[in-house]
Amino acid sequence: MRNLLRTFVVSVCLLGLTGVPSSFAANKDLIALQAQVQQMQEMMMSMQQSNDERYATMHNLLQQTSDSVAKMASSIDAMQKAAQSEQGAQGNSLQQLSGQMQSMNDSLDELRARLDKLDKTLNSIQSQQQSLSAGQAMQPGQTSGTSATPGAVGDQTQPGAVPAAQPPAPQAPPVDQLYQSAVSDYNAAKYNLASQEFGDVIKFYPQSTQAGNSQFYLGEIDYRSGNYKNAIQNYDQVLQQYPGNSKAPTAELRKGQSELTLGQHEAGIRDLRALIVRYPQTPEAMQARSKLNGMGVRIYAKPSAARP
Repeated sequence: MRNLLRTFVVSVCLLGLTGVPSSFAANKDLIALQAQVQQMQEMMMSMQQSNDERYATMHNLLQQTSDSVAKMASSIDAMQKAAQSEQGAQGNSLQQLSGQMQSMNDSLDELRARLDKLDKTLNSIQSQQQSLSAGQAMQPGQTSGTSATPGAVGDQTQPGAVPAAQPPAPQAPPVDQLYQSAVSDYNAAKYNLASQEFGDVIKFYPQSTQAGNSQFYLGEIDYRSGNYKNAIQNYDQVLQQYPGNSKAPTAELRKGQSELTLGQHEAGIRDLRALIVRYPQTPEAMQARSKLNGMGVRIYAKPSAARP
């Protein structure tokens, strides 16, 4: 537009310099040029006004969009914080639930051991009653055992009498009695004594169910004492030697937690993932999922690309 306006101005100057046309023609051309210049100025003003209005509109739209983006970002941040808080609360609830269930299992183990002991005591009493009944039915003068040794008076052994056999060496208590005593001491926080008793269960009764439980409780004692390295070893023994034990899921969970506490993140994540795969429907698996989600770790590892 400005170039066109300059062209018109130059034309007017040239017309003034020639002097050939008449004054009437020059005035007429000048008036026409002035009208065109006026129209062009009006068009430029109109275009400028239109551009100003468009700029104002675009500026408002940009401001509204920026405000919307800021609000959306704020909402997303609030949602993320709420989700993290909810995951943390869920993780704490699961941990408390797991602890309560473990306490119940400990009490149940102790109760079972007591019931087994009572059952054996009742059987022993019944056997004694049957022996007494059989002894009363004997003829007078008969004895239920071997006849008295001739020449024995009181506690003194006469010369020539056969010496009595030596009593057998003391054996370990029955497994149920030993295990029940160990669980009682464990629940009473007598960890040193409980460790010895659990160790005796494993030593004298390695094939029993109580042996797997005892190995687990040795890990629990180390875990509660902050001795995570030994705890990992004991939990690993449970998983390797007693894989079908009912406490295996908890052993897997405690092992992963101990490794994470020691900074062994890869091993801890691997064991928590293994727990979810092996025991997916257990409370321990739920706690492992919550822990991995809180760490921002995928629950299932990505499959590695096949190498040629």
